[in-house]
Amino acid sequence: MHIIQPKAIVEQVDEILLERIKEGVYPAGSRMPSESELSEELGVSRASIRTVLAKLAINGLIIRKQGDGTYVNARVKEVNAHSGNLWDLTQLIESNGYKPSIQSLAIEKRKATEKEAIVLALEPGEDLLFMRRLFLADGKPVILANNVSPLSLFREPIESIDGALHIRDILLQYCRQRIWFAITDIRSTMIGKEAHDLLGGDPQRAILELQVAFYAKDNLPLALGVNYFDDSFLRLSLAQAWN
Repeated sequence: MHIIQPKAIVEQVDEILLERIKEGVYPAGSRMPSESELSEELGVSRASIRTVLAKLAINGLIIRKQGDGTYVNARVKEVNAHSGNLWDLTQLIESNGYKPSIQSLAIEKRKATEKEAIVLALEPGEDLLFMRRLFLADGKPVILANNVSPLSLFREPIESIDGALHIRDILLQYCRQRIWFAITDIRSTMIGKEAHDLLGGDPQRAILELQVAFYAKDNLPLALGVNYFDDSFLRLSLAQAWN
């Protein structure tokens, strides 16, 4: 496999190594190929490989041992549940030992509220694509996810959107936009009627609300998500590298 232009070389290498770690090509706890081996295989400079490995190490996905080599973190699945401050809800469900699935409840056009307009760099009242989806663990509803994105980003008709896809894949497939980073805010809130109707449980309990703003590489706002998380069923843990 060799890198193909014009996409940035480092970005392509990052995608390849992330995919290999995620798919178990490099199993958790295993030693990775050396910088020179990766450089030769991918046809890029060792400096590019070194840059990507440094990023993976900062995110806790790999561990670099002086004089011994580079290893995939033995707890990589837990780290993957929160990689680069981007919550992967399906991976979070998997890390708790359940099979994830996504049920699309609604995909429709609506107007941006004042708060949404601020986050998405729009004017209030501009058109948004709204998605309401339910994340399930072994068929049990555990996360209610509401996402909005500027409608102008979408290059395909609303009717063609597959709401069962990961938000990352929706933005890539229908907007040709790649999520580069995200800002997450977590707080506890009393469960509302909408969330209770879908998640069930005690109607008086507190649940976690995860607000996530997704951005492209050039700081272009891509989406705003408000997720209601049943932490009585799923364990929410954070693994990060310390440097």
